[in-house]
Amino acid sequence: MPEAYIVDAVRSPVGRKKGALAQLHPADLGAHPIRELIKRTGINPAAVDDVVWGCTETIGGQAGDIGRTAWLAAGLPEEVPGVTIDRQCGSSQQSVHFAAQGVMSGTQDMVVAGGSQAMNRIPIMAAMIAGQAYGFDSPFIGSEGWDARYGDEEVNQIRSAEMIAEKWNISRRDMEEFALASHMRAQAAWDNGWFDSEVAPIAGLDRDETIRPGTTLEGLASLAPVREGGLVTAGTASQNSDCAAALLVVSEQALKDHGLKPRARIHHLAVRAANPVWMLTGPIPATRHALARSGMKIDDIDLFECNEAFASVPLAWMKELGIPHEKVNVQGGAIALGHPIGATGAKLMCTLLNALERTGGRYGLQTMCEGGGQANVTIIERL
Repeated sequence: MPEAYIVDAVRSPVGRKKGALAQLHPADLGAHPIRELIKRTGINPAAVDDVVWGCTETIGGQAGDIGRTAWLAAGLPEEVPGVTIDRQCGSSQQSVHFAAQGVMSGTQDMVVAGGSQAMNRIPIMAAMIAGQAYGFDSPFIGSEGWDARYGDEEVNQIRSAEMIAEKWNISRRDMEEFALASHMRAQAAWDNGWFDSEVAPIAGLDRDETIRPGTTLEGLASLAPVREGGLVTAGTASQNSDCAAALLVVSEQALKDHGLKPRARIHHLAVRAANPVWMLTGPIPATRHALARSGMKIDDIDLFECNEAFASVPLAWMKELGIPHEKVNVQGGAIALGHPIGATGAKLMCTLLNALERTGGRYGLQTMCEGGGQANVTIIERL
């Protein structure tokens, strides 16, 4: 089977709530890393076969196939198409998968994969809220098939995070210590210049503005739980934010034809799912599945990225699979750096690739929980 290679990966800095990127049009946000990717790689943009883009809440400026409009907003050739993918939080990780699969199938040679999310302009759940104006309710209400299978169970990510904490015996203190580490690692990464090569400044912002370096355990302990009597607080959950990220995925033939040097090879791709009511447990069976299919073990992986949607998610994943925290999210995660839903998968891939190069690691595994109980897993090999 043909191989798929990552030539380069770039992202915008992450903008916080009401931050520097809050007024940026979604098409311009998405256009930014695409334009930078073309510039950095020096490729002829007309040679790109497709733009595969992740985004959720595709209304307003994110409607109308944002993958296509972001490419056009970047001033790039009209003959190159684009498509927008919604696999919830894993949307742009799935875009990398589809790009790699297009290359590995032999039907494409050069694909731009990535994603964007403008959460200030179009907040989470915006599509459902907009639908209510037309008389639509929750996507689960009124389905006879869903009711027969899951009844009237509450489907809510906060509830899922709480259930996970209870099942895996994760205390509030455990989650707060994990959150503190996320902020400290992210701050150290910026202080040491570890993010510099993956971030392209935009709108006067040249670094992630979501990190809270003054975070303390005492401060985290003072926060009220999101649900009465619960354990999850705003301090142990990911931040809503704005970001866009893009990668160039190519075939071996494209490397030769365009004189490109790959930074990594896509070693394995997988996606699995679990109970949608639990929603956030998917990374556990998905990681097991990916390791089994690839013939690898936990010890073979040098670095992991597991999205910090809520602290309980990676904590349960690490506990269940025996993965040491020292190898996970070594430059911080979504608690400190934000979770711009449609962009997060590609954003984490930028960080994983650069962290492997910085540390000299060979293999990196990335996964994240996704709506519907799903989870993508990507294993890359640094070259």
